[in-house]
Amino acid sequence: MNKKNTRRNLCLLAFLMMVVPFVGCKINYSFTGANISADVKTFTVFYFPNRAKLINPTLSSDFTEKLKEKLIRQTSLREENETGDLVFEGQITGYEVRPMAVQKDDMAAQNRLTITVRVKYTNNKNHDEDFDKTFSSFEDFSSSLSLNDVESSIVPEILEKLMEDIFNATIANW
Repeated sequence: MNKKNTRRNLCLLAFLMMVVPFVGCKINYSFTGANISADVKTFTVFYFPNRAKLINPTLSSDFTEKLKEKLIRQTSLREENETGDLVFEGQITGYEVRPMAVQKDDMAAQNRLTITVRVKYTNNKNHDEDFDKTFSSFEDFSSSLSLNDVESSIVPEILEKLMEDIFNATIANW
């Protein structure tokens, strides 16, 4: 056997040693981070009512729609009204402003808006993945501004963080 054939055979052997252990395994990858079983085809997102003490009148519908949009945009799943393979339900449990970074004279330099959401996730194809968790995210803003001044700009940022956390915990399985 010459050097060329030996080198080719060694390369082929190395390749086979890497590939053979994975024969029969099915792994789904996607550029969006979704890791969805092939038998999961649909999702359902129920309306998330706002049960927080402080109420933002559009928060429930904004949150619900953003979650639907995220699933449609980043997966190949179809939306179902009630009987999806994946079901998202829950409620907004917190919407609160707290002072942060206290300065002299006990004045806050910044305030923090925190939104907390309880999510019950049901995977009707694999109930081992079901959970009931609370997700929370926040944004800080200057104490010289009122919540009304910043609400329209920071709530979407907070919702985007929440969508990412929920997506990662459910679809991406992180």
